Amino acid sequence: MEKIINNTCKIYIDEGYRNFQKCLSEVCNLNSVDKLNEKYDACFIICDYNTYNYQLHNMRKSFDVRYIYEYIINPGEESKSLEDYEKIMNYCKKINLSRKSLIIALGGGVVGDLAGFVAATYMRGIDIAQIPTSLLSQVDSSIGGKTGINLGNSKNIIGAFHQPKITYINVESLKTLPEDEYISGMGEVIKYAFINDYDFLQYLLDNYEDVIDRKMNTLIYMVKKCAEIKAFIVDEDEKEGNLRKILNFGHTFGHGIEKLCNISHGSAITIGMNMAFKLSLYKNLISKNYYDEFLSLCNKFNLPVEYSYDDEKEIFNIMKNDKKNSFSKINLVLPVGKGKVEVFDNIEEELIIEVIKGCNHA
Repeated sequence: MEKIINNTCKIYIDEGYRNFQKCLSEVCNLNSVDKLNEKYDACFIICDYNTYNYQLHNMRKSFDVRYIYEYIINPGEESKSLEDYEKIMNYCKKINLSRKSLIIALGGGVVGDLAGFVAATYMRGIDIAQIPTSLLSQVDSSIGGKTGINLGNSKNIIGAFHQPKITYINVESLKTLPEDEYISGMGEVIKYAFINDYDFLQYLLDNYEDVIDRKMNTLIYMVKKCAEIKAFIVDEDEKEGNLRKILNFGHTFGHGIEKLCNISHGSAITIGMNMAFKLSLYKNLISKNYYDEFLSLCNKFNLPVEYSYDDEKEIFNIMKNDKKNSFSKINLVLPVGKGKVEVFDNIEEELIIEVIKGCNHA
């Protein structure tokens, strides 16, 4: 088992669920797992139908507490809605969850974001344990305390920062993922190589076959590397005042594509990163060889770099309404060197639209 512990994040990386209760007791400073029933009066697990079918039973076998409740949502981004949020809050009230209760988010990014926001707002905030089961959530969304739900085309426009008591990552759960969902998660994985660690980029290029085959040692190394980078950034800048903004590499472009083209988050992010790379090339911030490395890595994992949609201006309009913008300026994270990115708010709108058009193969 691997641990990543700092002032903000408490992350455990394991090959099963057997140590979850022990690790939770540890972060709660309890000298016995039996003390959890004194710490929490009830546990409330939120999952979707996929994790209910493939993960919940194994997780429950290793978790022995007095009162456990479950709530199952539909898979997919549509569940991050005000309607689902209200239903869950009413259920929390119905089962008499208290400020001494624990919410457990068992699932991917949608479950983690929604359950996290429930925990952040129920009775002004109660403890949550994040147990991410998708690659995307294990390397990114379960770490750092961002929670949220969507409002129309605005992704995560309603939300709060609410740090999990623990993020417990069972890497073995990745082997149950459908191929397309697993590969989609690589979009977030490769992001970390380009924002912080060029050596990790080389590792992914050299070991892409083991990554695709989901070799356990490779999975543990890959997940830990991403988690270490994110945990460091979050600890330095928890509320995204400065450094944490670099984690949005590819996202400002990608969110509009994800919504309008109805594609996965990871795929949309790689398309968004491609747009960012093209902008950097236009601005002479990077070399063509570096851009080619990005394209080569996407090709290794069969990740898309182009999209198909009729109205590029609609994508641009969603970008203009992105919650990360300020003073009516679009904030873009662009590569400026090997394993380095910077935030820019002075890119001409015409150039942004040109790049959006250039990645459209409609």
